[in-house]
Amino acid sequence: MNDLDIKEINDKIKEESAFIDLLMMEMNKVIIGQSHMIERLLIGLLGNGHVLLEGVPGLAKTLAINTLSKAINGKFSRIQFTPDLLPSDVIGTNVYNMPKNEFSIKKGPIFGNFILADEINRAPPKVQSALLEAMQERQVSIHGDTFEIEKPFLVLATQNPIESEGTYRLPEAQIDRFALKLIINYPSKDHEKLIIQRNTQENKPTAKNIVSKDVVLEIQKFVQKIYADEKIEEYVSAIVDATRNPKNYDLELEDMIEFGASPRASIWLILAAKAHALLAGRGFVIPDDIKSIAHDVLRHRIILTFEAEAEGNTSDAIIDKILEKVRAP
Repeated sequence: MNDLDIKEINDKIKEESAFIDLLMMEMNKVIIGQSHMIERLLIGLLGNGHVLLEGVPGLAKTLAINTLSKAINGKFSRIQFTPDLLPSDVIGTNVYNMPKNEFSIKKGPIFGNFILADEINRAPPKVQSALLEAMQERQVSIHGDTFEIEKPFLVLATQNPIESEGTYRLPEAQIDRFALKLIINYPSKDHEKLIIQRNTQENKPTAKNIVSKDVVLEIQKFVQKIYADEKIEEYVSAIVDATRNPKNYDLELEDMIEFGASPRASIWLILAAKAHALLAGRGFVIPDDIKSIAHDVLRHRIILTFEAEAEGNTSDAIIDKILEKVRAP
């Protein structure tokens, strides 16, 4: 890529950054103490991917994606996953219309722009598969008829880390379809005080529509044009390869990793890094972009051995070791 192309990208960045700054400001008016979640939601949206979020109840997960939906004037759907949920409750079904003596399609809640799949691990595998297929294909088949899902399309699926009774573990191959997996924690004491103040007053802040869906679709296309040098691609390839062949990088992790990251990890390290660069107002990716999003992209794609889990090791700790060993360009 020549200097002229990079200059054009940087000029375009200034335009797009204005919309993104407004979007961030609007969300921060409503949500307090979850800046990491907000930023990662935007990275998921701009990279055209989906987000898996793990956190205890009450940490503004529903509020976050609902607020994002209002700011973009998108359609928001919330699906509460339960053990008795059916695939048709998610994607829709044929309904018999007695006066017309015919069947008609009733679309399910998956037909929205922003979907909250709450406690996805509470539903049986068939329901999980129906959702994940829609996420991957961006379309749904109902009794032989295929329907496209309107863009932009972002699924925020949540898991409760506290309760495991009555849950169905998501298969690793299906978890891999999420661009990012976030771990969110309790807010700080100061943020807690602000949360109390905002939620116990008469007029609670609400998000306004400040960006159109068409603008978001344009930015999604633009994200792919952000420049990632060949050295950045080599760096990403090395990070992912280190999860599969740790010995080649002088890492004693072979007894800890059952399966390394898939090729989707490489793709999303680059795409998420491009979106991260855009949020930073840059038209090119630097190694710090990769390091910043590495844990969110890789933590659900590295499968630990039983022994490693029993000893209390985590995929985040393994990612730390990999980032320390693999040299950045």
